[in-house]
Formats: sequence, structure tokens, C-alpha cells
Amino acid sequence: MNPTRHDILLGDFQRLIRDMYLKKDMARGVDGTFMWLMEEIGELAAALRDGSHEDRMSEFADVLAWLTTIANVVGVDLTEAVVQKYGTGCPGCGGFICTCDDAGKP
Repeated sequence: MNPTRHDILLGDFQRLIRDMYLKKDMARGVDGTFMWLMEEIGELAAALRDGSHEDRMSEFADVLAWLTTIANVVGVDLTEAVVQKYGTGCPGCGGFICTCDDAGKP
């Protein structure tokens, strides 16, 4: 394991983002925060097309942070949401290996 690496669970990450940014995020509100998320998704799209692995890593982290910020602003616990939606398998077919039709959204 890399000695500088820190494993962070989703709930820990959400608390970290809340502790660092909640005051600013609440002042900006959902609409302003959503616009920042959309900008970061655009930057991720560019990194996926033309960026380095490091660029992609940075943009994935930014998208996750802004998504987490929105969850904090509206009071959604991401761990609870993920467990509720995916904790028992695919929401479409119920399997832990999805067997949904490729044309459909699982």
C-alpha cells in the first residue's frame, strides 16, 4: 500500500466535504452548486477525450466532490441512498451481476 494513500469510505468523504465547505455550499444553494457540478462534468468529458490519467483522476474527484456537496445541501446521506438503491443488487433485475436488456436502463 502506498504510505501516502488514505482509504476514505463514502460516508467519511461526505463528512469531509461537509466539514470543509457546508457554509459556502449552503450560501450558494442547490442551483449554484448544480451549475458547478455541470461545469465539472464538462471538464471530466474533456479529460476522458484528451486528458492524461492524472487529469481524469482529478476530474473524477471533482465531480464526486460536487455531487457530494449537492447531497449535503439537500440533506441526502449518500451511503444510505446507495445502500437503498443498490444494496440488494441491480434495481432492474435484482442480480448482483446485471442481466437487464442492454437497451434498457438498469
